[in-house]
Amino acid sequence: MLAEYWPVLLFIAVAVGLGAVLLVVGLLAGPRRPEAEKLAPYECGFEAFEDARMRFDVRYYLLAILFIIFDLEIAFLFPWAVVFKQIGLIALIEMGLFLLLLVIGFAYVWKKGALEWE
Repeated sequence: MLAEYWPVLLFIAVAVGLGAVLLVVGLLAGPRRPEAEKLAPYECGFEAFEDARMRFDVRYYLLAILFIIFDLEIAFLFPWAVVFKQIGLIALIEMGLFLLLLVIGFAYVWKKGALEWE
């Protein structure tokens, strides 16, 4: 029974070994030039602040959520495009409605000014 799992175990061993080798080579051959700018804390596009309860603009998160929503639409478009010829006209209409809803949502967000970054 172990013979059936041999290719999987070999693949895992090669992947772990290659990952370890690449990490070691990167540590040994990579440049080490620590500077104050590189060692300074950096938090998501904002200057590092002292108080964890400090208020900051929520538009950053809104923009990130909008990016995820419109990026995930591609996850639905790729499989649809691959089997487009097999699924027929009804799937074309359904995908058209899906994209229409996304365009309406995008127009709404744009009209509300959520994409404006001042």
